[in-house]
Amino acid sequence: MRTSPAWIAALAALCCLTACTSGDAGAPRRDATAGTRMFGSIAFEPCTLSGALASSSIDAQCARFDVPENPQQPDGRRIALNIAWLPASDKGTKAPDPVFFLAGGPGQAATEYATEVDAALREVRKHRDIVLIDQRGTGKLSPLLCREANGAELRLPPDEEVDAAAVADYAARCAKALEGKADPRFYTTTQAVGDLDAVRAALGAAQVNLVGVSYGTRVAQQYAARFPAHTRSIVLDGVAPNDLVVGGEFARTFERALELQSAHCQSLPTCRERYPRDLRTQLRGLKARLEAAPVQVDFRDPATAQRRRDTLTADTVVGLTHMFSYMPQMMSLMPVVIDEADRGEYAPLMALAQLATRNMDGRMSRAMQWSVICAEDADRYTPDPADADTVLGAETGPAFFAACQAWPHGTRPAGFVEPLRSDVPALLLSGEIDPVTPPAYGERVLEGLPNGRHFVLRGQGHNVSAIGCLPKLVGQFVESLDAKALDGTCLESIGYVPPFTGYNGWEP
Repeated sequence: MRTSPAWIAALAALCCLTACTSGDAGAPRRDATAGTRMFGSIAFEPCTLSGALASSSIDAQCARFDVPENPQQPDGRRIALNIAWLPASDKGTKAPDPVFFLAGGPGQAATEYATEVDAALREVRKHRDIVLIDQRGTGKLSPLLCREANGAELRLPPDEEVDAAAVADYAARCAKALEGKADPRFYTTTQAVGDLDAVRAALGAAQVNLVGVSYGTRVAQQYAARFPAHTRSIVLDGVAPNDLVVGGEFARTFERALELQSAHCQSLPTCRERYPRDLRTQLRGLKARLEAAPVQVDFRDPATAQRRRDTLTADTVVGLTHMFSYMPQMMSLMPVVIDEADRGEYAPLMALAQLATRNMDGRMSRAMQWSVICAEDADRYTPDPADADTVLGAETGPAFFAACQAWPHGTRPAGFVEPLRSDVPALLLSGEIDPVTPPAYGERVLEGLPNGRHFVLRGQGHNVSAIGCLPKLVGQFVESLDAKALDGTCLESIGYVPPFTGYNGWEP
């Protein structure tokens, strides 16, 4: 579940074909039209995709697939899903069951992570097609975009992101702007699962393998429960149980991650000597000081190298730390910049915050996220008094759901929050210090999956499937469907990322 730094501080005519059962089920073919390739009944055209976090790009095949906005009114308004197809690299041994990649968020578009997916699933792709489907409400074809009458995008000023009343007012204006263009009630996980199966049928695939990350693990579990006959296997990376109230436990899971980070530093003599006060203690002190008096900071913009002046707030610091805690390599920077800020040198922290905010801007459909959490999570949220004694604080949960006061939202079906209980082959992956989906979540889901196995990567954060030998293990699992037979000893070499003790890195 990824959001912008400030938002975390406050806190992605329908043709139904009968599934083919022959050995060529779902096999793509080249149409007589130059450049067009058919995969089932869907016509794809060559395209180039880049990644949200990568500078490279890959060649792919892209298509649009129309579905009814309201599945109960197939003749009503239709929306287009953006689909990308990464063909199997070894066509001679290509299997008939493709892999569907399910992005996180909620609010991320799968096609925007094509290069990262291609790297993580490189072993899987040797024998299987990879299909990326932008969930309704995300991507370039059916985004829930809130715009002014002049076409400009409606934006909430960053300094109001932590104000629940301001968020609710913004959500009301956003909903008003969508009237007559889109109905937010039909942009939930349930409708998205129906879209996935419609695409599967149109591709002519009898079964699919689901690879979900973060919120995408919820989508995968819901699909496997609703369409068990069409689910060959599931890979869940950063596991969110069906009964999890997304956003309701952020404060406590982040606190756990900070405790683990601090304990690791204290176990290293050089780190312990460099930082006699642990990261969590320093972060709490810095937060309190900036809440009392935000500071004006002169810094060099990391994108332009120009000198700038801006205000550093407690929300900026906490939000940046939470965001970086997803990735140990980035989190290793935080002790030194937090320590410098604690000494009154704020420029490095402000520069990092500016860079992170700019890189995340536009990567998440906030309106689609509201449609999901307001229908599936908000009414199940109960404030926990323990949140008051955390770095994120007691306001995180209420602010995360503030939009639901004004946002038009649907409902979840009966049994939505029930644990997935299935014989489907399953591989579950967690990072030990994941700040949003800790390993305990994976263990809960594993209880209902007798043919499942859970790998926890020591010292790692959120979404781990591309790390170390995991691409190989995921490839072996999708091929064999036997998670328990996997040899995970190669994961033992993966460990903690040492905290920086200075701007040149960590001590050897």
